[in-house]
Amino acid sequence: MIGKRLDPYLSYKFRVEIDSLIVGGFSEVSGLQVETETEDRREGGVNDFVHKLPKGSKQANITLKRGITESDTLWKWQQDVVNGKVERKTVRIILLDAQENEKWYWTFENAYPVKWQGPDFKADSSTTAIETLELAHHGLKKE
Repeated sequence: MIGKRLDPYLSYKFRVEIDSLIVGGFSEVSGLQVETETEDRREGGVNDFVHKLPKGSKQANITLKRGITESDTLWKWQQDVVNGKVERKTVRIILLDAQENEKWYWTFENAYPVKWQGPDFKADSSTTAIETLELAHHGLKKE
């Protein structure tokens, strides 16, 4: 429709689901990224141009950040991996509109923790204690 105003969605309205369960409120999600690697190829007789051919794609790890609470679900999941029990899960990032309707979905299949980071403690600060979980996965899909 011509003339209809399309306002962008706000980045602070989102939800994280792990195996269809909402696992607390996250303050930050990063790593929604796909990059196609290229290979340079020169063509004989063409000296002013280099062909860039697609080689394959790679996805960045997903990083989840949230305030530490009584729930130690993410810690236990990471510790299972450390102890050799890799439990792969489906992670969904859901973007919400201003009325909190679900609008965009990003799904990461076979995700598992590769890094957990605890909070920085500072006596002169009153910030929230944050835990960070980094997840490897088998690809990003937008639904």
